[in-house]
Amino acid sequence: MPHTDGTVTITVNGEHKRVVAGLSLADLANQLGLVPEKVAVERNLEVVPRSTLAQVQVEDGDEIEIVHFVGGGDHAAEAMTEAADDDSWEVAGQRFRSRLIVGTGKYKDFAQNAAAVEAAGAEIVTVAVRRVNVSDRNAPMLTDFIDPKKITYLPNTAGCFTAEDAIRTLRLAREAGGWELVKLEVLGEAKTLYPDMVETLRATEILAKEGFKPMVYCVDDPIAAKRLEDVGAVAIMPLGAPIGSGLGIQNKVTIRLIVEGAKVPVLVDAGVGTASEAAVAMELGCDGVLMNTAIAEAKDPVLMARAMKAGVEAGRMAYRAGRMGMRRYADPSSPLAGLI
Repeated sequence: MPHTDGTVTITVNGEHKRVVAGLSLADLANQLGLVPEKVAVERNLEVVPRSTLAQVQVEDGDEIEIVHFVGGGDHAAEAMTEAADDDSWEVAGQRFRSRLIVGTGKYKDFAQNAAAVEAAGAEIVTVAVRRVNVSDRNAPMLTDFIDPKKITYLPNTAGCFTAEDAIRTLRLAREAGGWELVKLEVLGEAKTLYPDMVETLRATEILAKEGFKPMVYCVDDPIAAKRLEDVGAVAIMPLGAPIGSGLGIQNKVTIRLIVEGAKVPVLVDAGVGTASEAAVAMELGCDGVLMNTAIAEAKDPVLMARAMKAGVEAGRMAYRAGRMGMRRYADPSSPLAGLI
């Protein structure tokens, strides 16, 4: 019920506010200094289609979540059809040349993040779907530094520990930016950040049925990878080591088995610490590598981004070239016949 002064109390992104009764969600966004066309709104756990924001009125006790619109699209993919032998790769119908995907967390600031993305030559960045800062309307946004018209944004479910939370997050992401290509991760617990494969499989199946194209973070298990593919994953993303550990690829055997058995792209996600480890992932036949901490926490993130680009490219070329066979004993490079 409205208060005697004609206002109602609602919660917006965790903050209690009193607003005029009958206020539409579009008017609410405008009052907060936001552009309704550039945000996604959830009212009482239900995503409100952007086309109806002007018609839906707030009511006393409503819980409103407003998240950033951070762009996306296939602008980068459109430019990938040029050379016949550009060794590009494809995921869910979109084509890319760069095989290095870069995260957008842990950097000193957005400017450093943008410089690292450029140095890496990345065409895809992962982005977390987070609340709009309704207290500080002038807070910088990632889109001010990394242009979504030039770089494809890949919304992810970082920090989600249940299938329901992950699905809810991606539904909001799709409303905000029209995304269907997304990165799904459902974590089991906070210490190891290992994926909960039961929840991950359930979320993958539901999202695929809703039209999403999930690239899925998973354990380095070829059986689990196959099941993910069967329920609709468009890319398999096994961990090389725990997230943020920098330990490098701990089990090359299972990664290789996943690559051999998959009909969708395989990308190592998590655990890479330096350029040589990125090269190892590519030499195993992976289609790409996703990393964040290895670049963001380097002493010189921009230089490390450049090194990672070179490592991924070198590993891919070595895989295409085909390494020599391994022998138990020496084999001379120069012929022994005709020695003086």
